[in-house]
Amino acid sequence: MSATSDPNLTAIIGGGITGLAAAWELAKAGQPAVLIEKDSALGGVIRTDHVHGCVIEAGPDSFLASKPAALELIREMGLEDQVIGSNDHLRVTYIVKGGRLIPMPDGLMMMIPTKLLPVAMSPLLGWGTKLKMGLEYFAKSNPDAPERSVAQLVREHYGQEAVDYLAEPLLSGVYGGDPATLSANAVLGQFIELEKSYGSLTKGTLALRAQRKGPAGALFKTLKGGLGQLIDSLTQHLEGKVERRTATAQSLAKTPTGWRITFADHGTLDAAKVLLAAPAGPASKIVANLDPELSAQLAAIPYNSSMTIALGYDRQTLGHPLNGFGFLVPKVERRKLVACTWVGTKFNHRVPDDKAILRCFLGGANIDEADDVLIGAIKNELRDLMGVSAEPAFVSIQRWRGAMAQYTLGHQQRVKTIRQLADRHPGLALAGNAYEGIGIPDCIRGAREAIKQLQ
Repeated sequence: MSATSDPNLTAIIGGGITGLAAAWELAKAGQPAVLIEKDSALGGVIRTDHVHGCVIEAGPDSFLASKPAALELIREMGLEDQVIGSNDHLRVTYIVKGGRLIPMPDGLMMMIPTKLLPVAMSPLLGWGTKLKMGLEYFAKSNPDAPERSVAQLVREHYGQEAVDYLAEPLLSGVYGGDPATLSANAVLGQFIELEKSYGSLTKGTLALRAQRKGPAGALFKTLKGGLGQLIDSLTQHLEGKVERRTATAQSLAKTPTGWRITFADHGTLDAAKVLLAAPAGPASKIVANLDPELSAQLAAIPYNSSMTIALGYDRQTLGHPLNGFGFLVPKVERRKLVACTWVGTKFNHRVPDDKAILRCFLGGANIDEADDVLIGAIKNELRDLMGVSAEPAFVSIQRWRGAMAQYTLGHQQRVKTIRQLADRHPGLALAGNAYEGIGIPDCIRGAREAIKQLQ
């Protein structure tokens, strides 16, 4: 059955943070909208669980404070007093090397050294890498450098060991991808600009730091009760302003007055405008009949899966000081664990004093293994790396299938082509983590831009 609530209706397909932020933009403007999401819960990968008095994020636990869109939305929701920063005075990140936790040396910004003495004294890197890092300061600029992978960029400047023990583990937790296939231009755009201007990434980073005025704030920010607070608040603010429909959008077709969305149950909805805020894979299927070329470009954006396993302990039984934010496991050292966050150290208000949470990240290759097998393997790794032999008091497991967009080589050109193809269809826009940024602020910014485009 087809229904048109309003000749100006905007249909938003996808109820993650992108779709919710877009719906809020329309609600603020008093414009009619319907939010279509196949799952009963909104928020996508943003979900907060409360277990034994602990705040456990099933998906992302924070956002970059340097990108303003998330804080702006939080203020609009009236949640500004709930914002907290990471405990950066306690920030030590360990890297596994030779089966031991070795702290990243002071002064590293991502994989770029800004203090030579701590790097020189660190056992994390060999002397060949340290020498290359020192000489990198004198690198010449190359404004015409071709697109390279993250691995190529880092290898050229700092050597293969820096790829293995810095770039790969640092980016695996964010993108869940391989630095040999990730595009440096899409993932590390600021580094590419520094390279063009200065040649040396170290020299460019030092110059950038010198330009910044005032003390640096917390690197990451979040909400006291978890990022699920933002989803709950958005849902409440949209109540009565934006229609909600729980359904699976299957296809999209042009009509004389706009668009017709056909659902998996064969129902339809007519709308004047459509925002596709679904991941690239589902979006590709929805537009397959409308525009096979656009569909093919969307399908070419790969996604990886991931898992989080949070283990909760009685603090007195843990036997580890939790003196840092946690650790990363490079691929060359990896069994199953990709990373582990020591939640109570990284953020206040998350873990009572008598509890401890070790939030473990696994790659998508493990997603179909049984819970007990995975928990047993993780407990063995935590025993070997941290000396934790205590049994967890509780465990929380979350599987995210196809949730992490991969910005592989050619990504920027692919997105440019997608935008050009979509422009052939007035009244249709696309937004989400598949395009110009995977973080929460990126998705919110993209939603706002898409709504402006549709006006």
